[in-house]
Amino acid sequence: MEGDWLVAMTQEAGRGRQGREWVSEAGNFFGSTLVRLGQGDPPPQSLSLAAGLALIEAVDIAVPDQPLMLKWPNDLMLGTAKLAGILLERSAERVVVGFGLNLASAPKLEGRDAAALNGALLPQAFAPLLAGSFARMLTLWRSSTPDVFSRAWLARAHPIGTRLTVHSSSEEKVNGIFDGIEPDGALRLRRNGDVDVIRAGDVEL
Repeated sequence: MEGDWLVAMTQEAGRGRQGREWVSEAGNFFGSTLVRLGQGDPPPQSLSLAAGLALIEAVDIAVPDQPLMLKWPNDLMLGTAKLAGILLERSAERVVVGFGLNLASAPKLEGRDAAALNGALLPQAFAPLLAGSFARMLTLWRSSTPDVFSRAWLARAHPIGTRLTVHSSSEEKVNGIFDGIEPDGALRLRRNGDVDVIRAGDVEL
């Protein structure tokens, strides 16, 4: 039911984007919630913007004054290292939104740096903070125009003009300059004077 949350203390088969394994270490946060898409809702893909804003707001409340930044499409960074990830999976008119946040420890990630909040908060304490932030963002997502969320997301993201490498698959990657996002959350990548609109992929800063 929408508004319910499932929070796990341990996780044996966590998944990330593009089928990657999500390394689930004890003391970190693993939680999912359900969104039921309704008539008149914004484009479903823009729900990732609301999820990212809810997550960064909850961490701001829990552990203030951290150098947090959203990275397209669904990562939360602490400085230059990955602190959290979000996975959205749709089935018909339902979307499961899953969050993984390194509260206690940072797993070793091949080719990427990871960060943690070093046990500043227990998963049980973080869960209601995230649930409250997500409920508020979901209401705003449904009552605001999509461009409002894209502007709010950009205000907490890597700045326009950042050089990016976008991996659309394990074999294919393109380089360019971050040119913002579309109202539905798609990435705008400037390459040789033209702008490509990218709707799926992983970004390396």
